[in-house]
Amino acid sequence: MARIRLAYIGGGSTRAPGTMASFIDQGANFDGSEVVLIDLDPERLELVRTIAEKMARAKNVDIRVTATTDRRAGLTDCDAVLSSYRPGGFPARHLDESIPLQHGVIGQETQGPGGFFMALRSIHVMQGIIADMEVACPHARLFNYTNPVNIVAEAVTHHSELPTVSLCEGPIIFPRGLAQQAGLDPEKVDAAMVGLNHNGWSASPRYDGQDMMPLIHEAYAQQSRERGADACGLRMLRLADTMDALPASYWQYYYYRDEVLAELQRKPTTRAQDIMAAAPDYWAHYEEQARADEPVLDPARSRGGIHELELAFDVMDAIYNDRDEVWPVNVPNRGALPGFPDDLVVEVPARVSANGVEPMPQPPLPRHVVGLVEMLAEYQALAAQAAWTGGRREAVRALASNPLCFDVITVERLYDELAAAHRDHLPERLLR
Repeated sequence: MARIRLAYIGGGSTRAPGTMASFIDQGANFDGSEVVLIDLDPERLELVRTIAEKMARAKNVDIRVTATTDRRAGLTDCDAVLSSYRPGGFPARHLDESIPLQHGVIGQETQGPGGFFMALRSIHVMQGIIADMEVACPHARLFNYTNPVNIVAEAVTHHSELPTVSLCEGPIIFPRGLAQQAGLDPEKVDAAMVGLNHNGWSASPRYDGQDMMPLIHEAYAQQSRERGADACGLRMLRLADTMDALPASYWQYYYYRDEVLAELQRKPTTRAQDIMAAAPDYWAHYEEQARADEPVLDPARSRGGIHELELAFDVMDAIYNDRDEVWPVNVPNRGALPGFPDDLVVEVPARVSANGVEPMPQPPLPRHVVGLVEMLAEYQALAAQAAWTGGRREAVRALASNPLCFDVITVERLYDELAAAHRDHLPERLLR
């Protein structure tokens, strides 16, 4: 089994205890390894470290856990770096969600102007992480979970030689969620979702060995006649029925833009505010478990549940233990998805082994969905470049290319207001 030194950037976050639970659950595959938790808050780092160390002891796995606020020191001699951080925390996310709504534009964590400013902040931090890795652990692999996954990955893969894979459970979760909405067993779904992160499609899903789409059409026909159906779930079922393919749930922001915008404007709180309201209870629960001899996370009181970032450890296991498995990844296309540039980061299934991550050839996306994916692909490339080297002019151009943001006057006003709100987390070049 692989023995690695893993740095976890974001190791003091609300998701960190669940992430460590995921790693320790696979502890037998990494016996003798060390995890270095890296974050800004020493008290929360120590809390997560204590929980993780006790979990490892209770499961009788040989995993050493340390913690530091010194990123360069924590990265030294690492084999793998897991990044999952949020510059500005949830207050910054609240700004991303609320300010666009004041301009009649959807505010969301990874889509539209909110996602764009999350990308600017995340990539600004990632530039420092990459610089540290190139000195402290130049042979390490980067496993990125920081949002927006696709734009962060696009920036890193064009500006660093470090082997990088970006990950999200969406391609696994979205088809199963639609199956559940349709009254089907999620465990019987076999669906490869391809495209861009949070903006992919599964055009040939299978259910229990058969074509799944007739079951989706039937479920929508039935549920569309029922009163009291879940609005969001029915929206996605309708989109699947119309496009004859399974969509990622984030497509609702584009195909139901006006409806979703109205819902968000009516809602008294943003998603970030909801999370901030719940966070004190998360930390109270973690403090309780840190005092226990055998910590057990309660899914209802843990951010994201009790197993977080599982896909990262599945992919690490496949690489460092040479499993030769297939997992959904975000990597440069290299011809896997027809019609998209070879250097564009796409989300596709890949074969993962000691040889690395090899994206697998996919059929073309259907013509009736591919156009919007192509638009978002161009936006992704422009946003990544603007975040890495651009100034205000390049950033405004990139944001104006997003399908949610075509009005240039509104885009400039939005950009300046969001840039001023986030100025403490942005490089000076993006403020002028």
